[in-house]
Parts: sequence; C-alpha cells; structure tokens
Amino acid sequence: MKRRKAREYVLQFLFQSDFGNKSDTDRSLNQFWADKEKDDEVKKFATEIIKGTLSALDEIDSVINKSAEHWVIQRMAAVDRNILRFAVYELLHRKDIPPAVTINEAIEIAKKYSTHESASFINGILDKIAKGTKSQQKKA
Repeated sequence: MKRRKAREYVLQFLFQSDFGNKSDTDRSLNQFWADKEKDDEVKKFATEIIKGTLSALDEIDSVINKSAEHWVIQRMAAVDRNILRFAVYELLHRKDIPPAVTINEAIEIAKKYSTHESASFINGILDKIAKGTKSQQKKA
C-alpha cells in the first residue's frame, strides 16, 4: 500500500509539472512535499520515480507515441498521460519492479483518478510496451 500511495503522489506531481515550471525539479519537490507525506519510505520511492520519469521524459514519450496507435501523447488526457509516463519509466528502467505489478498499479490508479475506459486504454498500451521490452531483452 505504501508504493500505491507513492505512485499516487507521483501522478499528482507529474500532473502539476505538466502545467507548471519544469526547470527546478528539486525546488518543486521540496515545495510539493512541504505539507504532504511524512513517511520517508513513501517519499523516497515517489521521489525516485518522479526524478527518473522526468529525466527520461523524451524517451518515455517516444515509446508511448510508438505504442499508442492513433493517439499522440499531447492529445491524451493529462491524468492518463502521466500515469503512462511513470509506468513506462518503471517498465524500462526499474528492473526491481515486476512488469505485472507496474501495469496493475497503473490500472488501479487510473480507475481511481480517471475513467474506467482509461484503465483499459492504459492497460493496452502498457501491455504492448511490456511485451516489446521483454522481446528486446531476449534478443540481447
């Protein structure tokens, strides 16, 4: 449950940064955490995912665009776009998290913060990316 809570914070931060100043992540994170979570584990995991997602944003957006048929990331709902972003970061860069866990968490967060249709949409894109990542690992 701590990681779910952390991922919800990740969504909130990424959503805010989508519409705000993206230049000083550390300052923005300090402001973000000022009146929120006191659990250091939750903050640490969320901060790792936030920083990792933002540092790989161009790569992540490119992967999403290639996997989302008939969709461009800029036209997706902001909540869905940012759920996809942090989940794709986890799929590509966090080998300590099983892909099935990442996908399930993204779906559950989509159900809570977006629509039921969004959960299916996100599931389809993440499943495609996870399968592509797995086949690339087998080739290597």
